[in-house]
Amino acid sequence: MAHVVVVFHSGYGHTQRMAQSVADGANAELLAIDADGNLPEGGWELLNAADAIIMGSPTYMGSVSWQFKKFADASSKPWFSQQWKDKVFAGFTNSATMNGDKLSTLHYLFTLAMQHSGIWVGTGLMPSNSKAAQRNDVNYVGSFAGAMAQSPSDAGAKDMLPGDLETARLFGARVAATAAKFKG
Repeated sequence: MAHVVVVFHSGYGHTQRMAQSVADGANAELLAIDADGNLPEGGWELLNAADAIIMGSPTYMGSVSWQFKKFADASSKPWFSQQWKDKVFAGFTNSATMNGDKLSTLHYLFTLAMQHSGIWVGTGLMPSNSKAAQRNDVNYVGSFAGAMAQSPSDAGAKDMLPGDLETARLFGARVAATAAKFKG
């Protein structure tokens, strides 16, 4: 079994709820980035010991939140010594609109993983894109690069769609299974 950590920032609770679903699927530990962009005590050590790191951020103005960016910039210390080289990485995001430039956020997370010499895992989920598809289907948003969710701007985290949360759970399970294969 692989040791998986889900590191995330959540501004309004939606990304936290998604992170919990990812963690449930991956049997992972949650590591929240606080409102000031910092990890709790022991956070860096937890990431260094992980076999897989799944990163999550809301999509704000076409990219990660500034709090996540502060964490990413601070990760230059493990980058310098290549502490995360060959770890499995993946990412997820949420925004208010169906597109919301979420792919930009996933590309940012992918680039960060590549900077750390990591191995990226996508969703492995086919999109729900037929005429019979319903908004609550798994991978309705249709992402291959990482898990995406859409939450209307006037909906609280408790109103997130079960299909988006199930997508996140299945995604987490795939990342954990992939990390276990790499671990041997």
